[in-house]
Amino acid sequence: MASGKVRWLDQKRGYGFITSDDGDDVFLPASALPEGVSTLRKGTKVEFSIVDGRKGPQAMDVTLVGPTASIIKATRPSPDDMTAIVEDLIKLLDGAGNTLRRHRYPSPAESRKLAKLLRAVADDFDVQD
Repeated sequence: MASGKVRWLDQKRGYGFITSDDGDDVFLPASALPEGVSTLRKGTKVEFSIVDGRKGPQAMDVTLVGPTASIIKATRPSPDDMTAIVEDLIKLLDGAGNTLRRHRYPSPAESRKLAKLLRAVADDFDVQD
């Protein structure tokens, strides 16, 4: 049996790809997933059989090797770093609040910057187990 990691899987499309331990991409149809499993996260370790499909190697009889990897959890900043980030974000939001109290919105450039920072910090807090 071959082994590798899920590169991506799109449940809506019904397929994805596995990167084998040899470095090859293997087509992963959703029908090859174990019963009761409808999706896998990027980086999940799997074992599988390989058959020749119409467009190249295709995975069959996929089994999960270990727990699902959490990319978000692995790349989160440390709590000490997050403290500094949140405190800086509070200062930026306070400045935006002062501008709004003067009955004006921040400039479009400042608004885009603030929105981008808010999304980035939200992503660091959003851990999907």
